Amino acid sequence: MNLTDKIYLPGHRGLVGSAIHRLLLSKGYSNILTRTSKELDLRNQQAVNDYFQKEKPAYVFMAAAKVGGIHANHTYPADFIYDNLAIELNIIHACHQYKVEKLLFLGSSCIYPKHAPQPIQEKDLLTGSLEPTNEPYAIAKIAGISMCQSYNRQYGSRFISVMPTNLYGPGDNYDLQNSHVLPALIRKFHEAKINHQPQVMVWGTGSPRREFLHADDLAAACYFLMQTYESPEIVNIGTGNDHSIMEMAEIIKKITGYTGDIVFDTSKPDGTPRKLLNVDKLASLGWKYSIELEKGIAETYREYCLGV
Repeated sequence: MNLTDKIYLPGHRGLVGSAIHRLLLSKGYSNILTRTSKELDLRNQQAVNDYFQKEKPAYVFMAAAKVGGIHANHTYPADFIYDNLAIELNIIHACHQYKVEKLLFLGSSCIYPKHAPQPIQEKDLLTGSLEPTNEPYAIAKIAGISMCQSYNRQYGSRFISVMPTNLYGPGDNYDLQNSHVLPALIRKFHEAKINHQPQVMVWGTGSPRREFLHADDLAAACYFLMQTYESPEIVNIGTGNDHSIMEMAEIIKKITGYTGDIVFDTSKPDGTPRKLLNVDKLASLGWKYSIELEKGIAETYREYCLGV
């Protein structure tokens, strides 16, 4: 990518999109196209086509998606599958129709089978049943991957797909009902501290293991792959390390300075027992994460405190 190339970044205000936006600006890219969801409804095919026809971007980082944690996925399954399928359908086809040089499609580690061998390799896709709590979202993301690969095969497109692990960082969603586990824990422990609550209730048993990657590291990986990777085969992006939810709760308790007790609500779902990505492929291409977990959470917590 040249510094003056038109780069379209759908989803630029989300956790991932804002990280990619910051990175591109820091590297001197001067022609970044952004639109809010109010300015451009990505579920509207005509609106998307009109935008691409007018702007004709050369590169697209597809960070736009409807995302959420277990509660949101369980409560709004129709919204998750419809919105994500519509967004993917419209943007991927417009990239083909208006001859975008290269598209990077952001999937999710939830595309893999619930009981996939750990750590999960790219080849494990479609080898088993999905986690029921986020199946509609996962199916939409799998469709996006297949769409990219199909356009590559039929039209010779340069559409690549990456599968990030669980993410955190500046601009995350801290809503207790609809957020992912790490931002939800940050908010719970912070509010318990300032309200002098004797305990913090954490969903599930605390035994599921999760891998976490800072959004700025994901942005760096996406930029690296956009510059260097040409295969239609998917690439995992993660750290190769995981922690139990119980361990995560203890880390966040320490960082926030909370002194009460941690209690686990075993009536709530755990979700997938373990979800650790095998990142050997990405390492062989020459990329590795740089932000260690406790340092990244501490920085994220400072950012959260500035916003409350």
